[in-house]
Order: sequence, then structure tokens, then C-alpha cells
Amino acid sequence: MPRLSEVIAALDHLWPAEWAESWDAVGTVVGDPDQEVARVLFAVDPVREIVDEAVHLGADLLVTHHPLYLRGTTTVAASTFKGRAVHTLIKNDIALHVAHTNADRADPGVSDALAGALDLRVVRPLVPDPSDPDGRRGLGRVCALDHPVTVREFAARAAARLPATAQGIRVAGDPEALVRTVAVSGGSGDSLFDDVRAAGVDAFLTADLRHHPASEFMADRAHSPLALLDAAHWATEWPWCELAAAQLDEISDRHGWDLRVHVSKTVTDPWTAHAASTTTDSLGAPN
Repeated sequence: MPRLSEVIAALDHLWPAEWAESWDAVGTVVGDPDQEVARVLFAVDPVREIVDEAVHLGADLLVTHHPLYLRGTTTVAASTFKGRAVHTLIKNDIALHVAHTNADRADPGVSDALAGALDLRVVRPLVPDPSDPDGRRGLGRVCALDHPVTVREFAARAAARLPATAQGIRVAGDPEALVRTVAVSGGSGDSLFDDVRAAGVDAFLTADLRHHPASEFMADRAHSPLALLDAAHWATEWPWCELAAAQLDEISDRHGWDLRVHVSKTVTDPWTAHAASTTTDSLGAPN
């Protein structure tokens, strides 16, 4: 069995820390470099349910997309939910490693996995990484469909192929407009609106679209008449877990490590229910 330091070196080759945004917190959070690793679990969020799953699975390493401590802390006391996660991981000899915006920028990365889940052909990064001479790394992806579909049909495809969440897929724009090209970005994407306009695509699928940026974006549709599709944050990033697990499986086979690699199916999206509006009055809000 490999040591944790060997597995982490392989993961750092896939997602180097220097590719992360300056504000991000990536890398190994807890873990003894000399401990042996036989079982690995991939998940989006390092929350209690996932930590407990890692314990029950007998994992030696938990790899998550989201950081446990993004903004730092002054305590790991078990009286806090993040501190409890640290205590549980250490008591059970489970290491925690984070690949966040460095996995977003990777080739393949989070948005490649999202495009793959939607059966899209990746054309190029939405925001190319200037440090990549091949022009393959960067944030988001510009993609093409094999044949045009309506916005309504593309939203239905996303709802069917991404993990089910209470939110589903929200749409802004003409449901009957044709979609030939799409920009996708796993996770929060409204900071990329200028890049989406410049890409000249027909639609943009991402997550966490806020009211004001989305409203202003759609108000400017005379210059960029494309549709917005807003999925749940967790759902747009979960496909990366399967991609990352497959990458580690390949590394394990190449090195003869015989790792057992798992992907958590636990839904950690914070929204748990959805009540659809029942009014059919399109003339305004109820009195």
C-alpha cells in the first residue's frame, strides 16, 4: 500500500496548489504523511455526513472539492462542527485533502466533468489560464452540442443528467430559443458573465446565480440574447468526484497500489425541499 505522502504527491500532480486562486485554501488539512492508504473517498463537501461516511467506509483518505477552513480559524474545538470533523478524522486515522479552484482550472477539471455529464463537446476554456501554453486549462468551458435543441429541452437534459436536487434547473430566457453552443462552469458562475458574453454562446449553465447580476445580464440581452440555466451548486460539482476518482484509479493501477476508490452518493446540497409557485397570473405579484 502507498503512504499518504505518495498519494498526495499524485493528487498534487493532477491539481497543483499553484493553480488555486489566491483566496483559496487547498491541500492536505489533516493526515500523517507516513500512514498507509488503502481506501479513498471522494466527495464535494467536508461536512458531518461525509466524514461519518468515510468512517463507516473505513477510508484512509477523504478528498473533497470544498475546503473545510476557507477563511481560517482560531480553534478546532470539537464544540464547533468543523472542529468535530477534524477530531473525528484524526481519531479514525483519516486524512483530508482539498482540491478546489486548482481542480476548477485543471485539464480535465470540474467544468469538463460537468460538460461530460451533459453530453457536451468541450471546445475550449471559457477563461483560459495564461500560464498554459496549450490553452487547455482555465475556468469554465465553452462547449458545443451535437445538434441544436431548445432552451427548454436543454434544461430538461440538465435536470435529468445532473444529480437530483430540490432546486432542479432554473431558466432565464426564451424557452423555445435554439441552443447550439453552451458555456458551463461548475459552482458559482455569475462572476464570469463578461466572459460568457464575449464567448458568443447561446446559453450559460452554472450555479448560484444571484438576482441582481442575473437581472442586469438579462436586461442587456439586446447585446447578448442568450439563456441562463441555474443549477444547484453541489449538483454542478459532483460529476468531478467521479472524474477525479477515475483519475486516481488509473494512477493506482499504473503504480500497482491497488487502491479502493469510492465516490460518495450522499447529497450534501443544503436545500432539501421545493414548493412550486401555484399562481398562473403573469401580470404581477398577488395583492
